[in-house]
Amino acid sequence: MAVSKDGRRWRIGTASDVAWLAGRTTQGLSVTTAIPPVFDAYGTFHPPAGVGFDAHERAVIDELAACTPDQPWWLGFLDTGAHDVVFPQAPRLSLYWGWSYVLVEAGPEQALTWRTGHMRGDGALPDLFFPADRSWLVSALWDDTWTDVGASVAVLTALLHNPLVNARLVGPDEDACPPGLTRD
Repeated sequence: MAVSKDGRRWRIGTASDVAWLAGRTTQGLSVTTAIPPVFDAYGTFHPPAGVGFDAHERAVIDELAACTPDQPWWLGFLDTGAHDVVFPQAPRLSLYWGWSYVLVEAGPEQALTWRTGHMRGDGALPDLFFPADRSWLVSALWDDTWTDVGASVAVLTALLHNPLVNARLVGPDEDACPPGLTRD
């Protein structure tokens, strides 16, 4: 199935497009609650104090795009019933513990521009996104105020070096909650 936006047709993802991560996360407080344990490195990020969502999210996308060969990205928008899923008529797929997502094949610019606010604030980033080659995964669970990432050491290093990203490394068994933040 495809949907139209911005004068183009965009492919809607199916369960087969996320089968590599479906059912592979763990329950609990670690980063592997959001990211399956298949990556070399894990981390979290959230906007640093005094930095707006636009600058933070642009820095995240710029770093990921610089580390990723040109290819489509899958963008996943969690259907909470109260937040923008970009394509409200699109079919949903189930991830994590039965949560419904709209998954769309697009790219970095759409990740920054399509959404009109999400549950973590005024930003636009999808709740879940990854490139077609699955070399990294970014996922923010509905009740977290930070975002989790699994990737290569090189990708995590790039994110760590950008102060606008505010990333930190997390071991797969560590509590993912960044220092200074709390769980709802």
